[in-house]
Amino acid sequence: MSAKLKQLRDQRGKLVADARAILDKAETDKRALTAEEDTKYKELFSKQDECRAAIEREEQLAEAERTAAEQTLRDKDFGKGEDRGKKPEGGERKSPHATDEYRAAFNVFLREGRGALTGEEQRALQADSDTAGGYIQMPEQMVDQIIKAVDNFCFIRQRATKFRIPEAASLGVPTLTANPADAAWTTELATGNEDSTMAFGKRELNPHPFAKRIKVSNKLLRVSPRADSLVQDRLAYIFAITEEQGFMSGSGSNQPLGIFTASADGIPTSRDVSTGNLSTSPTFDGLISAKYSLKGQYWERADWIFHRDTMALISKLKDGDGQYIWRESVREGEPDLILGRPVMMSEYATNTLTASTYCGVLGDFSNYWIADALDMIVQRLVELYAETNQTGFIGRQECDGMPVLAEAFARIKLAA
Repeated sequence: MSAKLKQLRDQRGKLVADARAILDKAETDKRALTAEEDTKYKELFSKQDECRAAIEREEQLAEAERTAAEQTLRDKDFGKGEDRGKKPEGGERKSPHATDEYRAAFNVFLREGRGALTGEEQRALQADSDTAGGYIQMPEQMVDQIIKAVDNFCFIRQRATKFRIPEAASLGVPTLTANPADAAWTTELATGNEDSTMAFGKRELNPHPFAKRIKVSNKLLRVSPRADSLVQDRLAYIFAITEEQGFMSGSGSNQPLGIFTASADGIPTSRDVSTGNLSTSPTFDGLISAKYSLKGQYWERADWIFHRDTMALISKLKDGDGQYIWRESVREGEPDLILGRPVMMSEYATNTLTASTYCGVLGDFSNYWIADALDMIVQRLVELYAETNQTGFIGRQECDGMPVLAEAFARIKLAA
């Protein structure tokens, strides 16, 4: 663990301890928090959440630096004359967008535009579907790296089952809408009655387009030897935000189907758990009810997800032995825990906290499926931001996602 990470973890531990000391004092005095204490508690909890986010960023940065170092080594090898154009092990590349020549030409295009391309580079980009316009299909290596970076940013992506779909084709997803009836006791040679209760539904995973625009300083583009990495990192972050919003609350119509969206195609209302909760906040008993509404086989990979406003309330809850049920992480790479299961926070989880609204989910997110189209494209905007000496880039991606097994999720609902 780096010195900075250790400092952040120590700082977070002290903030949590100070916040709990306020709660413990009020409990010892057998009274509610005063207005001043409540304000101080919220301030401390907000600061510890900022520390948590900083810790996650440091860990992501360390991983990104490691990946960048590996890429630099690969680029050095690529720069050697004897290595240029070398075929990968196993034979010919399947896609022209996966060649080193295409990636090198794409990098020049991002940094200086089409006018700077040599004849050889122009030929490399002829593989693109629209060589006359401003759109260029990203090299497959860059697509892979963007998706990997988005995986690191987006909580659900880290745990979901992901499919790569070429050319934005659709993926049919069979979903079990009714279980078969129980088996019947019978004799050795008999086969039992034919089942007529099991039924399947189906929602197609069809990658839907979404786009984001970024601006980059022209000077930074000129001095950067790897303009594609610069654009890639910026796009990865904003793609992650868009996707996480969709995976949380998407309607399923021309966008992903979110976990907080009640739907027969995803998580129906039959998986809502409100027993024991209040109309304004979840309770310890309510969280227990949610955990035990999941079958035991899902516990090993189940995670909680809440908005930080909800976590501020949950952090005050205690079990029957007077112990806080929320445990902050103390080791690198270890998440916070609630009732023995990891807890993640998302700014895009619901946080209305009024009667009959959703406030969290516990689930095995490997049963959330994501389909990614590989044909990411970038459009270069030169004149639009000329006054500020910047170049704009519009990145376009296509993806879809949905929960495919309702019983693997428990959606926490506040009381009516």
